[in-house]
Amino acid sequence: MSSFRTSQIKHPDKLFINGIWTAPSTAGRIDVYDSASEEVFLSVADAQAADVELAVTAARQAFDTGPWPRMSHAERATYLEKIAAGLTARAGMLADHWSAEAGVLRSMSEYSGPGLAQVFSYYAGLANSFAWQETHQAGDGKPALLVREPVGVVAAIVPWNAPGLIMAYKVAPALISGCTVIVKASPEAPSAPYILAEICEEAGLPAGVLNVLTAQREVSELLVRDNRVDKITFTGSTAAGQRIGSICGERIARCTLELGGKSPAIILDDYDLELAAESLAASTALMTGQVCAALSRIVVPKRRHDAFVEALACALGRFKVGDPFATDTQMGPLSSSVHRDRVERYIAVGNASKARLALGGGRPRDLNRGYYIEPTVFSDVDNRDVIAREEIFGPVVCVIPADDENQAIDIANDSEFGLNSSVFTHDPERAYAVARRLRTGTVGINAFKFDFGISFGGFKRSGIGREGGRDGVLPFLEAKTILFEEMPTTAVAL
Repeated sequence: MSSFRTSQIKHPDKLFINGIWTAPSTAGRIDVYDSASEEVFLSVADAQAADVELAVTAARQAFDTGPWPRMSHAERATYLEKIAAGLTARAGMLADHWSAEAGVLRSMSEYSGPGLAQVFSYYAGLANSFAWQETHQAGDGKPALLVREPVGVVAAIVPWNAPGLIMAYKVAPALISGCTVIVKASPEAPSAPYILAEICEEAGLPAGVLNVLTAQREVSELLVRDNRVDKITFTGSTAAGQRIGSICGERIARCTLELGGKSPAIILDDYDLELAAESLAASTALMTGQVCAALSRIVVPKRRHDAFVEALACALGRFKVGDPFATDTQMGPLSSSVHRDRVERYIAVGNASKARLALGGGRPRDLNRGYYIEPTVFSDVDNRDVIAREEIFGPVVCVIPADDENQAIDIANDSEFGLNSSVFTHDPERAYAVARRLRTGTVGINAFKFDFGISFGGFKRSGIGREGGRDGVLPFLEAKTILFEEMPTTAVAL
């Protein structure tokens, strides 16, 4: 059983609206379950339409009439640094809640607090280095400015698998840009947004600049439909992203969508199979496969297929599945019974296909509580199979044989998704050549890799826009061109 027992959140029965902890409009609650023990450890307020109305009104007023958008970037940066300090101070609390909610190993989640703090500090640092304003010469030879202004009210819709990190990469760039934000927390994992709200309250963030709600999908859609919300930034499933994108299209609202993946790893003929197997086993177990960028399709030369499957099954078969708080655990549970049922349905589909189950496929026999699943490997998979086409979001990998390098690239690109990929080769020239042919937002060489600090996002149905790095600021800004007869001295001073 998990060593985590109860939540330390101060106001779970309330919503954070307009700078204060506010009683919800109804007595409804959302229970949050410990993924290892199946016990309720937290119950939060279930926001309804009236609560969304209050939050949008608060964020709109804070943007239209409040001080936040009218502060300098340097003034806003001081608040972001205070938030960073608060996240560092609550590192243990953030770690405990993340591990309980999503089954993430406590040995991994302990880095979440410092990691989130680093995100806020990074964007605070852009206050004096980002090109918020540029001087130009217009076509008529007269002076001009390109200024980048905040897009307005932002609704940040956060998923359950890595809520803290994903929230940080939405909220921090929005705040430094001068936007006001409504964070819509996931019902399965609301802890990180609640903790952020506590920190913002302590930091003295002006009223309405950050608001936090937890709501189910029907109520959450009210945020997407509200004309007072200028931008939606969403991370989650492609199906939900389609819905959000279509609504934003109807009202010409800005949106950033970071969606699903079915990411390939190509093992070229020169790479050591044991090394590749060890690397891909570790990435498969990471967060129990609940990672949108997971390398869930492994494409190998046909003549090396069986040897690689044996190596991968051997490597994954050694992983200890168990309590995420135990120091010897190498893979924890899935996040919920609903999600485990979903993963098991896909495993059943795989078993009904011509693919061969090479490892796993069931629940660990020694764990009778918790949402556990064995690491699972299917071999001899056809890229047209359901298990090779649809995102499973669990520790399930498909090994697909290819005749040659060109066919391997074709198989990798034959997907509606394009989020992440990897190329395994000892030849850097081949690595670069293959990487340039892959239609994905990130390509890692010889490992599962991605880097929010540079830029993260996908091609095709894996999303629209990018998060992280300097690119991550742009979706929260509107570009305005001002064409002068004579440059004002106040503009130059900025």
